[in-house]
Amino acid sequence: MTVKAMGWAHSFPMNQGVRAGREWTRSRLETLPWSAAEPDKVDAIVLAVSELITNAHIHAHSDAQLVLTWDGDCLQVSVHDDDPSLPRRRDPEPGAPSGRGVAIVHQLADECASRCQRHGKTVTACFRPADPGAGDPRDGS
Repeated sequence: MTVKAMGWAHSFPMNQGVRAGREWTRSRLETLPWSAAEPDKVDAIVLAVSELITNAHIHAHSDAQLVLTWDGDCLQVSVHDDDPSLPRRRDPEPGAPSGRGVAIVHQLADECASRCQRHGKTVTACFRPADPGAGDPRDGS
């Protein structure tokens, strides 16, 4: 069986902020046929991207390299930054302005993983639409 995937990659410098990442992600997701039928899934993906880019900028003091990959089953969101320290869940005080990003991504995604690399780390989250066959690149749609 031949598996085809489609994907996009973009770097978001620290001075560009997360807004550009959210807009860029949403515009890429709009090209996938299932996205129109699953606006809540699209919103969850965009929120996760926002949290991951924010973490790269604020905690890693790094640009964020974002890769989106759709393989017909999972929309994979991967964000790489220059800090090899793996993200950790925090227990922020009520009303604290930060400290919830990792928990939010874990709650929204179907799967999450982080891995250290020679130059930094990559955090990956997988999102599965309810109808994975819609827009499956393996069937030419």
